[in-house]
Amino acid sequence: MVYEPQEDSYLLLKHVKELAFGKVIDVGTGSGIQAEGAAMSPNVNQVYAVDIDEKAISELKKKEFCQGENCKVTPLHSDLFANVSGKFDTIIFNPPYLPFEDDDKDTSLDGGEQGHELIEEFLNQAKKHLTPGGLILMVFSSRTGKEEVDKAIKKQGYKHELLEQKSLAFFEELYAYRITIA
Repeated sequence: MVYEPQEDSYLLLKHVKELAFGKVIDVGTGSGIQAEGAAMSPNVNQVYAVDIDEKAISELKKKEFCQGENCKVTPLHSDLFANVSGKFDTIIFNPPYLPFEDDDKDTSLDGGEQGHELIEEFLNQAKKHLTPGGLILMVFSSRTGKEEVDKAIKKQGYKHELLEQKSLAFFEELYAYRITIA
């Protein structure tokens, strides 16, 4: 199921438009909103939009911003970085970050048993693909476990900056992070 943009998407998009530069990869692109936002920046040369969902990639290829010879966006089917080589100046990640629930059939929301497991795996893999001086732009929810995400960032040798925090209904917070190699 292709994740349609929600509050988290728009929160991250604001920072993608402002901070993305160079060669960019949008991991878990879903609808492609982050890839499109990055491609519109004059500071971005090229964007790879990857997703594990083949339907998401198929739909992305049909979008106007992925058409024509001047297109900066290259859609690619991949589970995180499995089919990706090379290094990137900006890595964007709007992950599935909610704890697994038996009754929820939407895999675009499932971040693992506690919600942070996929983020931990992403951070582990991203190190090999981030250029020196590059950055990761990521968003997640308080339901994911902010403390666990912060621990995973530190454990993998990164440092982070809270770019923005947004309150949602039902006592949920969204966090937009800039993550760099420590």
